[in-house]
Amino acid sequence: MVMQVLKAGALYFAIAFGSGFVLGTIRVLWVVPCVGERTAELIETPIMLVVIVLGARWVARRFALASMPTRLGVGCVALGFLLAVELTMVLWLRGLTLGEYVASRDPVAGMVYLVMLGVFAVMPLLAARR
Repeated sequence: MVMQVLKAGALYFAIAFGSGFVLGTIRVLWVVPCVGERTAELIETPIMLVVIVLGARWVARRFALASMPTRLGVGCVALGFLLAVELTMVLWLRGLTLGEYVASRDPVAGMVYLVMLGVFAVMPLLAARR
């Protein structure tokens, strides 16, 4: 059971992180110069929400995640992977401390991002069909 949760969480993380990496590259290279950082991040949010919902549904079906604690565990494992990779890679690539990174976030887009992290964590629980 624990291995199933870890595998499903890792796969769910990979779907979201891979999609976010591609969308983030598009956002930074093409969208930010046209509309600015805040608007670009807010434009990306609904696309990532669709990715998260579809990814959570697919992982729940693929691993036959039946119980609520198992589905929530998958979301928490995926969130842990996402935060670990994002914080280490982003901080290392940008050469920032955690405090500098938090201070550099736009207050509106940053709050939306925090909400989306919560949505990401609970989506396997919400999106799984019985």
